[in-house]
Amino acid sequence: MPAVIDLHCHSTFSDGVLAPRDLLARARDNGVEVLALTDHDCISGLPDAQAAADEYGVRLVNGVEISVTWAGHTIHIVGLNVDLASKALQDGLAATRAGRDARGQEIAAQLAKVGIPGVWEGALRYVGNPDLISRSHFARYLVEIGVCASVSKVFENYLVDGKPGYVPMRWAALDDAIAWIRAAGGMAVVAHPGRYALTDTQFWAFFTQFRDQGGEGVEVVTGSHTPDQYGEYADVARRFGLRASRGSDFHSPTESRMDLGGGPPLPKDLVPVWRDWF
Repeated sequence: MPAVIDLHCHSTFSDGVLAPRDLLARARDNGVEVLALTDHDCISGLPDAQAAADEYGVRLVNGVEISVTWAGHTIHIVGLNVDLASKALQDGLAATRAGRDARGQEIAAQLAKVGIPGVWEGALRYVGNPDLISRSHFARYLVEIGVCASVSKVFENYLVDGKPGYVPMRWAALDDAIAWIRAAGGMAVVAHPGRYALTDTQFWAFFTQFRDQGGEGVEVVTGSHTPDQYGEYADVARRFGLRASRGSDFHSPTESRMDLGGGPPLPKDLVPVWRDWF
């Protein structure tokens, strides 16, 4: 059984800062034996990642992180062990990506109204895949020009609900995202559940719907959780009969709270998502 497994990270094909090859090199240097590249709504970086994984001796899991709108909340569903040739997955991701350009233009227009011009052009300098411009690219440009000292400060003052530059997006439906992942032979996993501002009633309803529609896992150990939340979401896995996953949610050496391969092991009583993989 591999000792270090990281099933959530991002490359320049979405909102990460490292190209797939550099990401795999960092994973190797950190002792990661199994890595899933899970770019947002995109599987285009996986062929490059596989070539690097073969060279560096890291086992690559084909992954993706799908943006979902559920009860007015944006929630991310990770698909693991997906077949890149699946037409259902390819078509679903293409539909989900549609509209990002228009949203980005509106973000830039809103920021211009509060005295920050040229943000669209600035954000594009950080974009590796023009189809996947995201808030992170805008945030990096705002740091570059000194509007905020860090990306985290940007998200305290801009680009979020009630702040300048916030433009809501209608993403995929939960049942569709799960169906695309399952059609591709993959496993659907709730990404970093501690980040979502759900009421207790919504929380129960979401996980019940996720499980009943074929979702199978939940991230327990992730760079987006505090140590206290590791135990909280281990209990969620037990309560809903879900498998447990772990992943750094690594985007950047300077922005991410956890490096590739970081974090403690999963509790021994949980069933890991990878139980049948090795």
